[in-house]
Amino acid sequence: MPIEQRLGVNIDHVATLRNARGGTYPDPLRAALLAEAGGADGITAHLREDRRHIRDADIDVLMGALSTPLNFEMAATEEMQAIALHHKPHAVCLVPEKREERTTEGGLDVAADLDRLSDFIAPLADAGCRVSLFVAADERQLQASAQAGAAVVELHTGAYCDFHAAGNHPAAEEELLRIARSARFAAELGLEVHAGHGLSYETVSPIAALPEVAELNIGHFLIGESVFLGLGPAIAEMRRLMQNARR
Repeated sequence: MPIEQRLGVNIDHVATLRNARGGTYPDPLRAALLAEAGGADGITAHLREDRRHIRDADIDVLMGALSTPLNFEMAATEEMQAIALHHKPHAVCLVPEKREERTTEGGLDVAADLDRLSDFIAPLADAGCRVSLFVAADERQLQASAQAGAAVVELHTGAYCDFHAAGNHPAAEEELLRIARSARFAAELGLEVHAGHGLSYETVSPIAALPEVAELNIGHFLIGESVFLGLGPAIAEMRRLMQNARR
């Protein structure tokens, strides 16, 4: 039987829209509360070093207002570690970050940075945060994630979604098989397995069907779809597809 699967909703791009005008509307907190009411099991917010969307004040109010867990995405820097240790969110997801990228590109190279990441993760885990590492579907990176002391890995589904969008279905199928193998391997290592990046109504079902995947984190598509449907109905449809895939 597949394990129960959660849906985390990333609200970063509500903040992107707000920041385009430099004001206070639309409010990411309002989006987070609507997502909770619509069935989200958690909220994800990525505080980037350049503060291009989520701001420090957003994290302050989210921590005070949410009834579901906050997944705090961040780069593995001293500044971000200090912010996480101050707030002590339920989960911290470490992601690679480049100022010139539009969105997170690829996964962390945990194997090449194992000693530093091990030291970085330890105080966060001691503070009670569940630390997740955002990685490609690669056994070497999964082994290093377990060695580093992470409780969770989030498998990057971006390549699979990009191949699907380009109509390259053989490559998409090959990437899906690699994700499936990695999910099994990570679970065997004792890691909780999450997945996310680029997932949509068209691509979510094969990922949701993987029995080891305990959580999907989806943001850009749901925020975009909410323009047409509303956030609650957009989340409801995603949950329906996830649940059907699990059956």
